[in-house]
Amino acid sequence: MPIIRPVSELRNNFSEIETLTRNQPVFLTKNGVGTMVVLSIEDYDKQIAMFELYKKLAEAEAEIATGDVGKDYKAVIKGIREKING
Repeated sequence: MPIIRPVSELRNNFSEIETLTRNQPVFLTKNGVGTMVVLSIEDYDKQIAMFELYKKLAEAEAEIATGDVGKDYKAVIKGIREKING
């Protein structure tokens, strides 16, 4: 169940809101209407990482749809290992 609080609680009870965001986002309302979502930095970073992953997957799917040929898996892994091992 989502956590919904009035935006005034952000000012009046910041510590409580901060604690709540450790488990899930907190939805803030003003005059009963949703205005913003507060996330922990860790959750925000995860959201951005997922967005970037989905963006790259969409680009790859578009390339496949246009007939582009991908790189050989073994060659990619070999290149990565060479970069890691020097």
